[in-house]
Amino acid sequence: MNLHSTTVKLLDLPFYTEGPCVDDAGNLFFTTLSGGQVWRMRPGEAPVIWAEAVCPNGQLIMAKGSHWVCDSAEGGIVQFDHTGSRTGELLSRQCSGLTVHCPNDLIEDRYGNVFFTDSVRESGRVFKLGKDGAQQCIAGGLDYPNGLALSPDHSLLYVAESYQNRILAIPLNEKQLSPAWVWAKLPRHRSGRPVDNLPDGLATDAQGRVWVAHYGMQAIQVLSPEGRLLASLDTALPLTSNLCFVSDHRHRKSVLITGGYAEPGPGAVLMMTVDFEGAL
Repeated sequence: MNLHSTTVKLLDLPFYTEGPCVDDAGNLFFTTLSGGQVWRMRPGEAPVIWAEAVCPNGQLIMAKGSHWVCDSAEGGIVQFDHTGSRTGELLSRQCSGLTVHCPNDLIEDRYGNVFFTDSVRESGRVFKLGKDGAQQCIAGGLDYPNGLALSPDHSLLYVAESYQNRILAIPLNEKQLSPAWVWAKLPRHRSGRPVDNLPDGLATDAQGRVWVAHYGMQAIQVLSPEGRLLASLDTALPLTSNLCFVSDHRHRKSVLITGGYAEPGPGAVLMMTVDFEGAL
């Protein structure tokens, strides 16, 4: 599939960026891990530091504007209100009786359940925080589970397994837990070094395609709903960490992209417009 894309740099920062998301009012948010900040970009206004944490990573905007933010250094998920004031911790170092090391990304399904990754080499896990308050480890023994996304019908949870350079799928069934399976394998960098691959953040569009921020490949990989590679989009950002859709129309997508040029920095925030016209 040949896609036309244009990329505009919105912001340069001293720190590598992560955790992009957008609220219902069109406000854009992202995090700086080493910078310890959550930033907000409001249309027509200069970007501002909206909140602070130790090492904020993935974030999720909940009902009434509250934020849940993975803090990879604190080993927990912290909560902020709509003004950016910290209001508490949802968990700290423990979930379902297991130690949590490095919370990375989180996502909510249509039923109000929240899933998050604990990014550890070879023994990483995916946890579920049920709407009813129950906690559960739904996958373990993973080699650095990272970004999360849901299929449009919320029947599958996609997980980027970074050091295996692949995307896993976990069937979501309220009555019975099904094991994760390999949904797609990704292109590999010609260097052969695992750190030059590393799928990171994920997003699904309205057509069920899965978009992968391919950290070491300076690219967004676009996969069909069946897991087939459709396109590789060059971000010009050497470390491409994550993405979210700002607008998602059938023939044109606007995608907020985070990452940087090195870790802990410098970092940047980009906006990519992808035109599907004539490519479907």
